[in-house]
Amino acid sequence: MRTVRGWLGETAGGLPTRFWYLWTGTLINRLGSFVLVFLAIYLTQERGFSASQAGLVIGLWGVGGAFGTTAGGMLADRWGRRPTLFTAHLGAATMMLALGLARPLWAVALGALLLGAFAEAARPAFGAMMIDVVPEKDRLRAFSLNYWAINLGFASAAVLAGFAAQAGYLLLFVVDAATTLVTAIIIFTRVGETRRAAGPVVTKDTKAPAGALRTILGDRIYLGFVALNLFAALVFLQHISMLPIAMGDSGLSPATYGSVIALNGVLIVVGQLFVPRLIRGRSRSHVLALAALVTGVGFGLTAFAEAAWMYGLTVLIWTVGEMLNSPSNATLIAELSPADLRGRYQGVFSLSWQIAGAVAPILGGVVREHAGNTALWAACAAIGGLMAVAHLVSGPARERRAAALRRPAQPVVPLTTIEPPAPQAAEAAATAPAEPVRAS
Repeated sequence: MRTVRGWLGETAGGLPTRFWYLWTGTLINRLGSFVLVFLAIYLTQERGFSASQAGLVIGLWGVGGAFGTTAGGMLADRWGRRPTLFTAHLGAATMMLALGLARPLWAVALGALLLGAFAEAARPAFGAMMIDVVPEKDRLRAFSLNYWAINLGFASAAVLAGFAAQAGYLLLFVVDAATTLVTAIIIFTRVGETRRAAGPVVTKDTKAPAGALRTILGDRIYLGFVALNLFAALVFLQHISMLPIAMGDSGLSPATYGSVIALNGVLIVVGQLFVPRLIRGRSRSHVLALAALVTGVGFGLTAFAEAAWMYGLTVLIWTVGEMLNSPSNATLIAELSPADLRGRYQGVFSLSWQIAGAVAPILGGVVREHAGNTALWAACAAIGGLMAVAHLVSGPARERRAAALRRPAQPVVPLTTIEPPAPQAAEAAATAPAEPVRAS
């Protein structure tokens, strides 16, 4: 019992109260995250769209997300985290209902575009909030716990949505919108604004940090890390776009897909809380390289899957890679982001997911149609291997940059205030023994 209590204290103890409100909002939101999981099935089987049309709609979701996450990062730094989050969630709930009621292809496409913009505008503000309220020493635990909540909700949603869809797909959109609204209310009323914890507050009388965009575009180390995440996302997002179609071609039902993909969330719920202890003190570049390799292998093996249990096995394999990747990724982003640009840096990182969200379903559909199912999953495996090598090569430079940002800036003393010492003092200083440096 003492061992269990000690583990719980080490895993979840001592975190700020505002973090737990964010965690609760995450869990509630993900419990109702039905739509994106089943969107490909809804579009092809319920609405009768082709695989290419479904890929286009899901891709437009990603295009909207690219605009949303860019605007959300800027607004999080200038307007504030809380108003940005509330506005984004309110817009997302509204567009969720609109998408569920849309019928023509153009209306569905427009709804997906706007929904992606609002939904993803919340991501940078939420990420910046997490960094603002959680001390650096606790961030690995906090991000792991938040990721655990995401997947607890996802696992439950994937199973429940499979049965809810039998009562009518509109119910999926209604529940998703409702949980988004509840999340917005929790964060708006209980968390408050956290931007002051990040550094100087930007008001109407001040401007954003000078050259913010230029600073980010000139940060080659960070942009290289974002590029690696883009390739990881191109592989990972095939589980939303091409995996359900592949399982449908194997004669498996939407409910079976829901159960199989729920294994992803179940494994993370069971094992994610042990990951921080497993990877603590290990080289992050080695952990990220291993994660990329395992993820590539998992998706690559999908080429050989036919039965539900085989698809389930591949999901379990790439989920291990995801579990290793997520906390290391999150803490590294936090350490590579200057305090006064956290929202924008979060936005640029989220942009990689949105670009992948737009490109992955289209690219996956094209490769599958013209080169075949096996070629698609083999390409995923190859990308995973190349990413592993890239993480090993680029890791040391990232760690040096993170260490440099952790060091507090030294105050600059104006030269005009420095007076030359008197001759007697200079002579005494030259002959006096040096005193040991003491920590203040």
